[in-house]
Amino acid sequence: MLAGLTAFVAPAWAHRLDEYLQATVIDVSRQEIDVALRLTPGVDVASQVLNQIDANGDGGLSAQEQQKYAQYAISQLSLTLDGISLSIKLKDYVFPNVEELRVGSGTISLHLRAQAIFKPGRHKLRYSNQGSGADTVYLVNALLPHDHTIHIQSQKRSSNQAVYDLDFTVDQ
Repeated sequence: MLAGLTAFVAPAWAHRLDEYLQATVIDVSRQEIDVALRLTPGVDVASQVLNQIDANGDGGLSAQEQQKYAQYAISQLSLTLDGISLSIKLKDYVFPNVEELRVGSGTISLHLRAQAIFKPGRHKLRYSNQGSGADTVYLVNALLPHDHTIHIQSQKRSSNQAVYDLDFTVDQ
């Protein structure tokens, strides 16, 4: 019996190895689009990511270096609504400590926002993440809207999930 329970517990302790996971959750509301982007470098790619963030090479991540890396991550994203490009703004961010990143257990959390006022009718939102290279893997999904006048019609993803299309309607 104990061995069966251990099988369920062990994966919770696992760390990513050779990938840079970029997981995105999109929340559409009547006047804005919130994007939560969680960046988790695996232990085998963590040094590359740390070198990108730690511009002065002092082994720490200053607020300025964190801000600059967050802006870099945003520059790799695009968000369009009905074919029109939206401006993505950094709302806030949280960086783990260097050791957590180094061992593959640290996740950088970016909270982004784009302003968009939706008129009644059909809409198409496209999210694209150009990421950080060949070791990058993507996950993307949308939350069920809190506003009962917004209805998700369909979600489509590219094979690697770097491009995501969300079709939805807005009631009167």
